[in-house]
Amino acid sequence: MVTILSIIQIILSVALIAAILLQSSAAGLGALGGGDSVDSGYHTRRGFEKTLFNSTIVIAILFAVISFVIFYLAR
Repeated sequence: MVTILSIIQIILSVALIAAILLQSSAAGLGALGGGDSVDSGYHTRRGFEKTLFNSTIVIAILFAVISFVIFYLAR
């Protein structure tokens, strides 16, 4: 059981990394040095960006839950 959950956790970790890397940051490298910050305000997520954001949250919650289950079963 722990082996199957560990494999699922590895798959979720790769999916979580991919979901985080696919999200575009509002403050890009141009704003790092005090550059133009016109685009750094609040914006509404729509379409794929909203789906990606919500799926990132779901994957992170599943990852945490499976981590706790593995910890509980391994004791």
